[in-house]
Amino acid sequence: MSTTKLFPIKGKVQNYAWGGANFIPEMIGIEKEDQPYAEYWMGAHDNAPAKVGDNQFLNEMVKSNPEGTIGKYINDKFGRLPFLFKVLDVNDVLSIQVHPTKVEAEKGFARENQEGIPLTASHRNYKDDNHKPEIMVALSEFWLLHGFKPKAELRETLVNVPEFNYLVDTFDAEGYFGLYKTVMEYSAEEINTKLRSLVDRVMPLYRENKLEKSSPDYWTAKSVALNEEGADLDRGIYSIYFFNIVRADIGDAIFQDAGLPHAYMEGQNMELMANSDNVLRGGLTPKHIDVPELLKHVTFEETIPNIMKGELQEDGIERIYKSPAPDFELSRVAISNGETYKNVAKTAQIIIVSEGEATVKEGDTTVTIKRGEVVLLLVDADYTITTTDKAVLFKASAPVA
Repeated sequence: MSTTKLFPIKGKVQNYAWGGANFIPEMIGIEKEDQPYAEYWMGAHDNAPAKVGDNQFLNEMVKSNPEGTIGKYINDKFGRLPFLFKVLDVNDVLSIQVHPTKVEAEKGFARENQEGIPLTASHRNYKDDNHKPEIMVALSEFWLLHGFKPKAELRETLVNVPEFNYLVDTFDAEGYFGLYKTVMEYSAEEINTKLRSLVDRVMPLYRENKLEKSSPDYWTAKSVALNEEGADLDRGIYSIYFFNIVRADIGDAIFQDAGLPHAYMEGQNMELMANSDNVLRGGLTPKHIDVPELLKHVTFEETIPNIMKGELQEDGIERIYKSPAPDFELSRVAISNGETYKNVAKTAQIIIVSEGEATVKEGDTTVTIKRGEVVLLLVDADYTITTTDKAVLFKASAPVA
């Protein structure tokens, strides 16, 4: 009987409306249909577990033998594979969102279960009992909203945008919380009235290609252009002006912890997060927005975006993007012909090729994977990766003390 610790796996595509048409089907080599391809999930989340071989799912594999798959340390600490690994293709602006802390997620999940709200209900806030810190590495030029602007910068925005002048006094008196609460509690009618002249001003510039992506006017116009004529304006437009607009270049990483409001706006990335689907929305979406619940979880302070380049390891091959999250660790492995990447897995690892082709060898098992193909390595796997040309791989794991 084979005791291999190396398995090819297949993830699960998510066809959310904001996804692109081509990137994910081309990357993972599937027939493209007339629908958006937003995310490719590689993990053990019960809603969309990866398939191991022909007849097993990763969530069941971990549950049936936790110590042989994820190892004793991670099983004792989390009782599950603690991370969810994804490829994202962001074509349209995503909803503004905040993720709860672990403690708040446990409380919210239990409360909604007690209230008998179905897990699939559109007004449900908590899909599971876990927090959802996340880290992303850009595969293209990538744009996102990331936390509140520093105080002086946000005040300057309120002064410079005529439609926001009336909010300066609120911000001076009540800070980030008062400002955000004010605009989030407006009725649909008030939003339409207060934002109409701003939208009417930026749309012609957008249509004539006169706006830079570093300007909030650009993203406001893009988000409005996605909606049908006569649709209500979205309260999320305020956040486009209140939050930092960040551009990440290929290989740049950014970490987003619980409480930090953010939204992905455009581009492709690798994303690694805690094994959760908990999202509290704050606009730019037709989906349910629970404003009182949202306000309980937002961190109301300035954010100075921290673009991470990762730490190149001694082997000169692996670059680790460190974060404070205990649930996951993301690495980029860039390897050339003649080089060998060696590793011993301290817990389960999931590896995807983003460029080129590579051969993974563990014991008697050898698997060659090309762009978009994925392997799973179980705890204690002692393996090597080589290539006949050049390859870039991304590895998801979790820190083990």
